[in-house]
Amino acid sequence: MKKIEAIIRPFKLDEVKEAILEEGVTGMTITEVRGFGRQKGHTESYRGAEYRIDFAPKIKIEICVPDEIVDNVINVILKTAKTGQIGDGKIFIYNIEEAIRIRTEESGKGAL
Repeated sequence: MKKIEAIIRPFKLDEVKEAILEEGVTGMTITEVRGFGRQKGHTESYRGAEYRIDFAPKIKIEICVPDEIVDNVINVILKTAKTGQIGDGKIFIYNIEEAIRIRTEESGKGAL
């Protein structure tokens, strides 16, 4: 099993979510996060005054999937989240040793 963590632009969430669900993913966790990478924030103007935004708003998607569909899910995220501009985000993949569903105490793939 793998945990896929994707940091994406907020306006891409619905598109990415629908594409992931079509790949057979049964659940995900979404968190609103803020951060910066190479873009290092940006400057905006409000009522004539300029101010710097150091941390850009992003969405973090966390999903755990069986090894068999990891590559498909990653490809779907890459395809749907990409705009070609700096700040599109990142994908991280982690090994999952075990998963347990609290309600039924199922473990392994059955818990996903």
